[in-house]
Amino acid sequence: MNRTDASGADLLSSYEWGIYYDELFGRPDAPAAHTEAIRRRIGALDFAELRRRAADAERELYNLGITFLVYSEKEAIDRILPFDILPRVLSAAEWTKLEAGIVQRVTALNLFLHDIYHDAKILRDGVVPEDLVRGNPNYRPQMQGLDVPFDTYIHIMGVDLVRDRAGTFRVLEDNGRVPSGVSYVVENRHMMQRVFPDLMQDIGIRRVDDYGHRLLEAMSEIAPGGGSDPQVVLLSPGAHNSAYFEHIFLAREMGVPLVEGRDLVVENDRVYMKTTDGLAPVHSIYRRLDDNFIDPLAFNPDSLLGVPGIMDAYRKGNVALANAIGTGVADDKAVYCYVPRMIKYYLGEEAIIPNVDTRICREPDALRYTLDHLEELVVKPVGEAGGYGITIGPRATRAQLDDCRAKLLADPANYISQPVVDLSVCPTLTEDGIEPRHVDLRPFAITANKTWVLPGGLSRVALKKGTLIVNSSQGGGSKDTWVLEDGQNEGSAP
Repeated sequence: MNRTDASGADLLSSYEWGIYYDELFGRPDAPAAHTEAIRRRIGALDFAELRRRAADAERELYNLGITFLVYSEKEAIDRILPFDILPRVLSAAEWTKLEAGIVQRVTALNLFLHDIYHDAKILRDGVVPEDLVRGNPNYRPQMQGLDVPFDTYIHIMGVDLVRDRAGTFRVLEDNGRVPSGVSYVVENRHMMQRVFPDLMQDIGIRRVDDYGHRLLEAMSEIAPGGGSDPQVVLLSPGAHNSAYFEHIFLAREMGVPLVEGRDLVVENDRVYMKTTDGLAPVHSIYRRLDDNFIDPLAFNPDSLLGVPGIMDAYRKGNVALANAIGTGVADDKAVYCYVPRMIKYYLGEEAIIPNVDTRICREPDALRYTLDHLEELVVKPVGEAGGYGITIGPRATRAQLDDCRAKLLADPANYISQPVVDLSVCPTLTEDGIEPRHVDLRPFAITANKTWVLPGGLSRVALKKGTLIVNSSQGGGSKDTWVLEDGQNEGSAP
């Protein structure tokens, strides 16, 4: 077992990560020099003390109400997001490249959205199939010809990254509608500062606690009229939403009202908030509900969550919405395959962060390959999130593979396939000691006139031994992600 014994053995001395890239150790042929000091500090810890601090952190998460809802067939269960107290660490050089790649990707996707809702040159030039866009369920004809501030459609974006066995980061998918999880990034850091100040002492780690301020700045920047003090609100579906804790958290961090659809009203194509003093104008809305629910007059007439008439106010430039209506086209899993081509088309550059190799099953050759290699591939429905509907070929039963094959044949356009990526691992606290667990990374970018990327992001960890699915809804947890300051890359901290 990987525990400190009476002789004071290093807690990490028997840690083995096998064939995978390890976020704390690197590769045997390329050790991670920037984590040397942190490894020494973790290795010197006592296992029982580590478990005690982890229990303190879990208890505090519960007391603070840092939770998410998991929906089962019968009920909604409020759970804390499991938190592992051993951090995931990125060097300054690693982050510089990731940051540039995320800015590049957000820029290209915003250019793509402006293009498809205006001149559609990329479709006419055949770079992206027209039917893939026009026939996409997230394509909104109501956005055609509508100009938005700074031509920015995706104001808040989460990019899911994985690191392969060679140590190369790749984009797994884009989240450009209502990406969630940033609250855990900030709260994880606060938790580490309270529970593990000795591990962090004198190690230069980039801050994450200014996210709310940055978000408020962007929401104010896109407000109509360029007013000096626009009213910003966060629009939530309500307490039954799985990310409601995050809605409360972000409204508090920005210092703005948290509202539901029933709190807003549209009069003369302008949006107002109901207050005890009467109606107050609203200029900028960070919405945490999907297009279908935001305006029953424009989209789903049965929606009780949105604001009737808000789309007219939006089209006339009287209110800003983030993210813009119709951004779902850009984070479709089939459209994702074309993002490197978008980057080349709009920016004349190669993608800084490559995609995971992906086949679009709507294409006959790709479908044939997927069916012939089903046992080797990961098959994903293009419209699902949260890890649902995924078939991991090498770990699937014969019945699961047969079911996947039938679904592919019945509706090939609904699926993509990818090779199994050997996700990197990170030392993680378990009942038996420190063991490797697979992780991914979701950095968050905020864009108005320019793009800012939160240093690090949400490191999700697959707590079940051997599993590759890191989603919280599937039993995953999270870690604090440290991005080291320049000059902190040689293990120089004491």
